[in-house]
Amino acid sequence: MEFLTPYLSAESLDILSRLSVALILGVVLGLERVVAHKTAGMRTYALVSMGAALFIIVSHMASAIYGDTFRNSDPLRMVSQIVLGVGFLGAGLIIFKDSQLQGLTTAGGLWVSAGIGAAAGFAFYNLAVIATILTLFVFVGLWFIESGIKKILSD
Repeated sequence: MEFLTPYLSAESLDILSRLSVALILGVVLGLERVVAHKTAGMRTYALVSMGAALFIIVSHMASAIYGDTFRNSDPLRMVSQIVLGVGFLGAGLIIFKDSQLQGLTTAGGLWVSAGIGAAAGFAFYNLAVIATILTLFVFVGLWFIESGIKKILSD
């Protein structure tokens, strides 16, 4: 991480560490689910865990920066309503097809992207960019790792 230090501010490193810890812990839970042959795996758990951290960070940053600006409204309530609405939308993506549950990772990714949108809406660009990069890692990098683990377990 030292090679990134000259390019990232202290705030960006804090955001990266918070989101990374959430992502790693979600991966750990998802790994257990993969080993147990459950539908929701490493990517789904990583996205949901990181998405939750993202919404907390957005709420915290919005309160710190815009708390006095919103006299009759509360940015935390706005974020909570986004979470609720996208959760409902994500539930519609989860379907059973050929006796198998599908759409969990897509729903998790949609939920995280709402957090990214909320971060961008509050002008927390570092947060939005870092979360996007980590989400792409979940979609691409963890897909290869999870596929390899599933292949090993099925042999």
